Amino acid sequence: MSVIYVLLAISIAVAVVFFIAFIIAVKKGQYDDSYTHSVRMLFEDEIIKEKSKK
Repeated sequence: MSVIYVLLAISIAVAVVFFIAFIIAVKKGQYDDSYTHSVRMLFEDEIIKEKSKK
C-alpha cells in the first residue's frame, strides 16, 4: 500500500514540474504566434515577385 503513496507523490511532482515549465514557456513568449513564422518565407517570395514585375 505504501508503494501507491510513493507513486502518487512522484506523479504529482512530475506534473508540477511540467506545469512550471509550461508557465515559464508562456511567459517567455514561446506560444505567441506560431503560424506566421512557418509561412513567412512563402509570403516574402510573392512580395519579391510582385516588386520585380513593376
